[in-house]
Amino acid sequence: MTDFGTYGVWRGAATLDARFATEVERLGYGALWVGGSPGGDLRIVEDLLDATARIRIATGIVNIWKDDAAVVARSFRRIEDRHPGRFVVGIGSGHREATAHRVRPLATLSAYLDVFDAEGVGRDQRLLAALGDRTLALAAERSLGAHPYLTVPVHTAHARAILDGTRPGALLAPEQKVVIHADRDEARAVARRYLKRYFGLENYVGALIRSGVDEAEFTGGGSDALIDLVASNPTVGAAVAGIRAHLDAGADHVPVQALGDDPLGSLARLGEALRLGA
Repeated sequence: MTDFGTYGVWRGAATLDARFATEVERLGYGALWVGGSPGGDLRIVEDLLDATARIRIATGIVNIWKDDAAVVARSFRRIEDRHPGRFVVGIGSGHREATAHRVRPLATLSAYLDVFDAEGVGRDQRLLAALGDRTLALAAERSLGAHPYLTVPVHTAHARAILDGTRPGALLAPEQKVVIHADRDEARAVARRYLKRYFGLENYVGALIRSGVDEAEFTGGGSDALIDLVASNPTVGAAVAGIRAHLDAGADHVPVQALGDDPLGSLARLGEALRLGA
């Protein structure tokens, strides 16, 4: 199994480059997650691996409606040949609102994995974005594990139970947003601006409601309590507490998404608090 360590960094592909990757590696994070549906040629993954020496890279995630499974599998094999054991390809079915032809996503995910099997992408070389129970079970059965996005520790505990009930030891790596800022109101404003799109997507909102968030909490761009829960802010201490809450709930690894104008500065302060260099 690829060793991601306990703490990682999540960043959209559009704002990732070699400098960011090398700094994340220098800070001591175990993995860098490439978000924002990177292209099926996975050139950005290869570039990031070329620029670094040790850090693991995972996609979080390649959208199965956007890129052909065989193309992605061949890209994976090219990268694996060049950087053996350092890359895990994460795939997911995206959102109904963004993909008009998104039907039977679970069956389509399963068929995508069938192609990976045929193309030689092994179970521990891939993982799934997963929120619902059936997708979590599929992730445990047929991949390294699950990478839930925009969830809370209650969901992490539930996901851990689903994974362990299917295949004990499957990886659980929920993403956690943080906003480190001197002003709490500004930190919340940064988070609200980022979350506006996600709070309009049924799968994320539904998962949060099933995890105990009241529907009324989403009005006005999200209540202060909801914003503080999903984007731990504004202090390093609050960020550490938010990450550790997922670990205490059963996560193996937490990719941190630092929001704001200085993500590397925030990650450096957080890494110091987490004693990544110790």
